[in-house]
Amino acid sequence: MNRRRFLQGTAAIAATGTVAVGADALFVEPHHVIVKRVDIHLRRLPEAFDGFTIAQLSDFHYDERFSAATIRAAVEIANKLQPNLTVLTGDFVTEPVLAHRRHINLQEAANAAEPCAALLNKLRADFGVMSVIGNHDGNTDPDRVKAILRSEGLPVMYDEAKAIERAGKRIWIAGLDDNPDETDLRPALKGIPEDECVIVLVHEPDVADFISQYPVDLQLSGHSHGGQVRLPLIGPTYLPRLGQKYPRGLRRVGPLTLYTNVGIGTMGLPFRLNCPPEVTLLTLRAALEDSSPR
Repeated sequence: MNRRRFLQGTAAIAATGTVAVGADALFVEPHHVIVKRVDIHLRRLPEAFDGFTIAQLSDFHYDERFSAATIRAAVEIANKLQPNLTVLTGDFVTEPVLAHRRHINLQEAANAAEPCAALLNKLRADFGVMSVIGNHDGNTDPDRVKAILRSEGLPVMYDEAKAIERAGKRIWIAGLDDNPDETDLRPALKGIPEDECVIVLVHEPDVADFISQYPVDLQLSGHSHGGQVRLPLIGPTYLPRLGQKYPRGLRRVGPLTLYTNVGIGTMGLPFRLNCPPEVTLLTLRAALEDSSPR
């Protein structure tokens, strides 16, 4: 084989590989939901809650063509896990591009919460489902999105906390409205005894730097999509504001434990590469002081 034919063959192989990767990123990985199982050790967790499980789903970005089937699959997977509690950490809809120029698009986008909620209301857990909205929900018509979710039996938390009781002990689930530039935990934490375990649901993970200053044990977030497309040796090609510091997985932020779910749907182009959609099953464990990641 002469040099010219060798280079032509190499180029053909490279082109074939690029097409194959692109096809996988478009047609396969965005629809291949995986389960991430994570043990979370919390110092203030009551013994009665050791082994308590939470299924987390996030960032649905409902679209009939690209995400509906994936959401449906994620719901089936979550139910098979038989969690004690299921939490949804925002972005049920997608803010349209250049929406500020065409206000009607915001209303239309918010209406996508209806078919999304019709899928999510099939989620089942011992202690039900708790949810918060995300920035896309908040940038469309947040009142409309909340109303739709609630009408479908999906409670939306608004700067408030609810207690879960088990064997005479309790933990608290606090949900924050999506207003990350003015995050205020005081309304949600009001009335919670200082020695009781608190889990916060908030869409953007990077507000953990602020939340870690409060008596909160665990923060569950989404927003970043994990980068959605992660290239070898490079990492994520794009991360949104307030999703750049803690884009995925389990982290320790001071005394706070944080988990960032990479989401179900997609933003922009409907691609995922090295970052498949995820249902997280979190198992709460009585803490060892050094057990959480740094």
